[in-house]
Amino acid sequence: MDNLRFIRETMEAAGTFTAVSGWGQVVIGLTAILAALIAGRLAGAEWVLVWAAEAFLALFISVWFMYHKAKSASLPLLTGSARKLLFSFSPVVVVGMVVTVALMQLQMYSLLPGIWMLLYGTAVVAAGAFSVRSVPVMGAAFILAGAGALFTPVAWSTAWMIVGFGVLHIVFGIVIARRHGG
Repeated sequence: MDNLRFIRETMEAAGTFTAVSGWGQVVIGLTAILAALIAGRLAGAEWVLVWAAEAFLALFISVWFMYHKAKSASLPLLTGSARKLLFSFSPVVVVGMVVTVALMQLQMYSLLPGIWMLLYGTAVVAAGAFSVRSVPVMGAAFILAGAGALFTPVAWSTAWMIVGFGVLHIVFGIVIARRHGG
């Protein structure tokens, strides 16, 4: 029995996290587009609050869809690869929160869209090492979008947020849903 438990734990740790929900990513992309359109009419701290609310909503949507995808496939949600994915993703998100507060204090809001996409892309690439191949590719696309947002006029920020957090989630969500079952 100990040998079987060891083999099972080793296989879980070596596996990939497949409960990432493509349809959940599509929903996140749609809510991000709505957030971008709302936030685009605001400035400063109010703009950040809209995006903070969107981030929490996206987290809820992601967890809810992953839970239901894992449940429908009769798979455990908290596997070794899921824990690795979470621990790879989380530190970058914490860094993003710290940088956001610092830039808000300096009233450098114009840097936030690019930095958020760069950091989110980095988190997704890191976590994607324990997931399906499309996930780190999505992260790389976010890094490119973040770089674009940093080096284009500030007036393009809403468009970059729509492209990054909206369109990229929708496109990659559809790819993940088709290739990996929902």
